[in-house]
Amino acid sequence: MPARIPHAGVPSGQAVRRLALVGRPNVGKSVLFHALTGRYAAVSNYSGTTLDLRRAPGGAGTEVIDTPGLFSLDARSDDEAATRDLLCAGEADLVIQVASACDPEGALVMAYDLARLRLPAVLVLNLADEAEAKGIRTDAAALGARLGIPVVLTSATKRQGVAELLEALGRAAPVRLPPLPAEVAGAVGRLEPVLGPRTLGFFAGDDATRRALGEASLAAPAQEALDRERLRFSRKPSFLYMQSAREAAAELAAQAVSHGVPGGGEARRWLDAFGRLALHRWAGPAIALGVLWALYEFVGVFGAQTAVGFLEDNVFGAWLTPAATRAVEAVLPWAPAREVLVGPYGALSMALTYAFALILPIVTTFFIAFSVLEDSGYLPRFSVVTDRLFRAAGLNGKAVLPVLLGLGCGTMAIVTTRILETRRERVLVSFLLTLMVPCSAQLGVILGMAGGSAPSVAAVWMAVMAVTVVGVGFAAARLMPGAAPRFVIDIPPMRVPQAGNVAHKVASRLRWYVYEIVPMFLLATFMLYLLDKTGALAGLERLCAPLIEGLLGLPRAATGAFLTGFLRRDYGAAGLFALHRDGLLSPRQVAVSLVTITLFMPCFAQWLMALREHGPKVSAWTTALVTGYALGAAALVNWAWRAAAG
Repeated sequence: MPARIPHAGVPSGQAVRRLALVGRPNVGKSVLFHALTGRYAAVSNYSGTTLDLRRAPGGAGTEVIDTPGLFSLDARSDDEAATRDLLCAGEADLVIQVASACDPEGALVMAYDLARLRLPAVLVLNLADEAEAKGIRTDAAALGARLGIPVVLTSATKRQGVAELLEALGRAAPVRLPPLPAEVAGAVGRLEPVLGPRTLGFFAGDDATRRALGEASLAAPAQEALDRERLRFSRKPSFLYMQSAREAAAELAAQAVSHGVPGGGEARRWLDAFGRLALHRWAGPAIALGVLWALYEFVGVFGAQTAVGFLEDNVFGAWLTPAATRAVEAVLPWAPAREVLVGPYGALSMALTYAFALILPIVTTFFIAFSVLEDSGYLPRFSVVTDRLFRAAGLNGKAVLPVLLGLGCGTMAIVTTRILETRRERVLVSFLLTLMVPCSAQLGVILGMAGGSAPSVAAVWMAVMAVTVVGVGFAAARLMPGAAPRFVIDIPPMRVPQAGNVAHKVASRLRWYVYEIVPMFLLATFMLYLLDKTGALAGLERLCAPLIEGLLGLPRAATGAFLTGFLRRDYGAAGLFALHRDGLLSPRQVAVSLVTITLFMPCFAQWLMALREHGPKVSAWTTALVTGYALGAAALVNWAWRAAAG
């Protein structure tokens, strides 16, 4: 970055310290954040990846802020509100508006929208390569001349235009306002002497924007003048201003944007054709089923069976565990110390075997598959296809994004519910995440156990999940009345996944697994060791026998998996997977296990996150309902299977 980036309108030599990357979802803000700071941020070809403000040094005393996607200052969801509040609170000295070069008119509408705050700005039209392939060509110089700010064309993933952006930051200025209706211009002129440079934000902003700007702290004369001017209008000034903004944007786009013959070659045409088919009424669901089948084959068959079998039997079973056992026995003469490491509940013989032989291949294959789907742009199309299904639960297709992310980690998926517009939606999706969305390790275990059992096991599990979705919708309609909001989502172009981006994301997620999850496996195993040595494990098994053996019909050995499953959900799944692998579960018990580990309470970390996001009352109700439903559904499967078997 340049040594100093002078702030337009302030004395020379004063540095801009806070640069906010602002724009609609999925336009490349996080890619530019990486280019400007060197800090990697998760990058995906769908909206909702960035949910919190991310800050990092940009060099020369500057700070770059990556913000959640914003459609307009009239924020509709918590993540949008976080961006709006940052701008209104004066926590950004310069706005780098990032927009898609494929939609220059939309970029101009947002530029005029943000202009109400009168912040120095630079407009970045990213994805210029994709716009070129579609035959869309924008005269950046002409746009900049009309807007009064620098306009830069970039392809951030290829680092094209980044140097030009850095140079343009020193020329940032507030966007030149669109022609205003005479009555609005008059009101603004009368208010500016008392309200200052943010007059338009106060006068032509919605209620939430005015609150964020601090209207409550206005002096009495200023508030009286503002109220007096508002009373002159029968329609909201914000509506009148944005109507002018849209008209000006359309006129400017017609002058500075040309549309030619699409290019991109055969590959681009095939990708566009697939993207259209993935949204088709009949082809879309068929493609979705094909994607799910491919996910099952890669994660459930290759990851959970082939890779797990190789690592467990050959790497750990035939080599690492015997070698570790011999080494520990040679070094440690004290039997209890040896058992901590290589006993039945040993750190090496059990915890690391679970973590690296059973779960690591499952989560690795899932992370690879999910990262490819993220990068390709298919996930938003999947959400459109599943919109009808989610409406059965009182939601819409946008809810599929937190649910899909929950397949990676339920804890972070709870945070992503912020992209939903209403509290009702956020609570319902959090309930679904808690009740029936398995994390990556659980999903792999489910796929592996189902794939290695009779077809009836998978059929029973899917039937219970279908009934659960309908049941949640039925209950939600009565306990939390309200229709699902209108479904609006950006559909990005289909892209060939970039190997570098996929590798970055898989490596980042695997680091999270090794640093955060493996230690929890060690802790859970040590807890089992202590419970076993003190006799408490046997006592707990006897105490839980009516529930585990009676109600659920599972072997007593499953008690340990349930005891540690609340600490780490995937640890409990691994314990049941080990029982299945050793042939200790019948098909009936496999079906009961699958239902239980899917529906039972999540790990402690996810529970704490839900408590933070929704408060103690919602968390208490969720805990009670999920626990009761999970045990009841599993018990019903156990009873029905036995009854059917005679």
